This record gives sequence, C-alpha cells and structure tokens, in this order.
Amino acid sequence: MSPPFRAEHLGSLLRPDALLAKRLSISKNECDPSELDPVQTASIQFIVQKQLELGFRCITDGEYPRHMFWGTFFPNLNGMTEIYDPPIEIFRAYAPDVAAFIENVQIPGESVVCTGKIEHTGESTYVGQVKCLQGMLPEERWGEIKLTVAAPNWYHLRYMEGKAYPKDVYASDKEYFADIAKAYQVELDILYKAGLRNVQFDDPNLAYFCSEKMLKGWEEDKTNVTSADEMFDAYIQLYNDCISKAPADMHFGVHLCRGNFVGSRHFSEGSYDRIAIKLFQNLNVQTYYLEYDTPRAGGFEPLAYLPKNKNVILGVVTSKFPKLEDKEEMKERVYEAAEIIAKGNGERKEDALRRMGVSPQCGFASHEVGNLIDMDGMESKLRLVREIADEIWPGEA
Repeated sequence: MSPPFRAEHLGSLLRPDALLAKRLSISKNECDPSELDPVQTASIQFIVQKQLELGFRCITDGEYPRHMFWGTFFPNLNGMTEIYDPPIEIFRAYAPDVAAFIENVQIPGESVVCTGKIEHTGESTYVGQVKCLQGMLPEERWGEIKLTVAAPNWYHLRYMEGKAYPKDVYASDKEYFADIAKAYQVELDILYKAGLRNVQFDDPNLAYFCSEKMLKGWEEDKTNVTSADEMFDAYIQLYNDCISKAPADMHFGVHLCRGNFVGSRHFSEGSYDRIAIKLFQNLNVQTYYLEYDTPRAGGFEPLAYLPKNKNVILGVVTSKFPKLEDKEEMKERVYEAAEIIAKGNGERKEDALRRMGVSPQCGFASHEVGNLIDMDGMESKLRLVREIADEIWPGEA
C-alpha cells in the first residue's frame, strides 16, 4: 500500500528506559560506545512490533537513533559546521523557539551554521535507518516505511540577517538555497535507490509564519532585507527545488510543527489562515500533517483551500499529555473538517474524506527526553488514533 494512511503518527516515539540509560552511561564515559548498537537495535525492534500490533501501516524507527528530531543531515554536509553554546546574538530573538529559550534564560545548546560552500558528501546519514527498518519488515511493506527528515529551511530562519552563512561564500539567500536544494536532491536520490518511498519533512518554521508575535518581531527588525511574506515564498520555492528531481512514486509530506520540546512545551500559536493559500496550492508536496489538538492552531476554515489532488492528516489527538480525547468528539471534528474541504472544492463530503486521515498532533519525543506521557499513555493515544480511523474509514489502512 502507498502513503498516506488513514491512521498516521508523526515519527518520534518515546524511547525505552534501557536505551536512554545506555546513552547516559556512554555520555558519562561509564561504558564503551560499542555497547549502544545492540540496545538501540532491540529498542527499534520493540517499537516496530508495537506499531504493527496497533495496526499502523506507516512504520518508523521512533527516531531512536537520533538525539533530536532533525537528525544528522545538516552537520554532515560539506560547508556546514556544528557549533556548541553558540552566541545568542546570532539568533532572531523573535523566532518562537529562540524566544522560548531566552525566556528560560537559555540558548540552544547546539546548532549548525554554514562556514563554506555547501555540498553533499555522497554518503547519506539517513540511509542506515532505512536499511535497519527494511531488515525488520517483509519486503512488501518497505514502501510503507516513513523517514522523517529535517526541513531545508531549519538552519536559516533562526539566524539574524547575515548570520546564516558568510557573505564571502554566498552573496544572497538565493545562492545559499540553491546549494541546499542540490544537497537534498542528492540525499533523496540515495534514499530512493535504497528503497525509501515515504518522506516526511518536519518543519516548525513554516508554522512560525502563523505567529503574530514572530511577524511583529520580523517587521520591527530593521536588519531584514526581505519581508516575512517574501521569505515564506522563498521557503516554498526551496522545498519545491529540493524535491523537483524525485521520482513520481516518492511520497512527500510536511508536518507543520508548533514546537515539541522537553516538558511537552510548544513554541508557536496562530491560525493557518495567513499562509493557507500558498501552503496548500504552491508547495509541491502530496500531504500535510497539521496540528489541531488545541485552539492555538485556529479552526478548520483554511482547509477550504486544500486542492483536490492533496491530502491532509488531522492531528486532533495530542501527544503532549496523557488525558485521552473523547473518540466521538474527535470523529465529529474530522467530519467538520471534511465539510469545509468539500465546500471549498465543490465536492461531496465523502470525496473529501478520501483525502484525509488522523494522527497525534506531533511526535511523542522530538527530543529524546520525551513528552509528559509514559509508554502506556503513548500506546493508548496511538490506539485511539487507530480506532478513530477504523470507525470513519472501516477496513482501510
């Protein structure tokens, strides 16, 4: 079967205690790093089996090989350098995640900046994760493996104008984005040849353009040479360039994340209204994974702009807290969204429902520490998503 599916999840899942404990021991030099691999592999086998037991068709490794959701793509590009304890002055203080760190008297503990001409090395740091999952699933299900990847704009928006790359390396964002796009094209080609067909971009930045606080800060920042609207357009084009050479049978979705940090913290708020037309009609992905678990994302009205050839997965179940949503209420919300999509396209509600699915609003552990929910709570949430899907779309994956 091909993605998207009626019941989805957003990739990151809570890590078992044994995996977290082993990583901690290694960080304290209490054991050899070689001891991690068997524990990590057993943990992935456990979470793959759990997904199968719960009836999910889209299978991930829970992002267990990663410390944070974005993985290792950017640090391993030529021309990109990972830095620790970066100076706060390089960041946009009004970017929602940065603002949250400053509010807590913190700065990001690690980041990546451009220090030279960007180029893919030819070696993928993601492909091993795909091969690991293929080894745990029958070949007929390899096409259902979902890999979550970093957003191509991730290490651009957070930096002040002129701080994302050296001016003697790139004269403009256009030149910088062109090489980012080439690097993604190489990465996606490697992953496709390895058998991957299902890619999910995890992108908090696009959702930041819904935030009035962020937009106000952008406008007040006189160092900016582009407007927020122009930057949003540039990011849409960047995405389209990144995926422009991928084969037609490679499925792309984008998750507009509102933030999912330690302690179940979110970063941004605001309705999709402001970006809906450009997001749904100009971005060349097939599926949108949208957060709709709380009023911070606004109503379903922007879904009226979703074209007939695109899908939406409604994140109506929160991954941040253990309290279970009312299943009947969630089903009614899905039907409400379907009515709006149908009206926007002049189609029947039943037709709109064919392009929809449900999921938790975000992952359960974008940071390896995880949200304020335990394994049993996560399993209950995933089971609820599966039950909602089964009752709205009986007999469908």
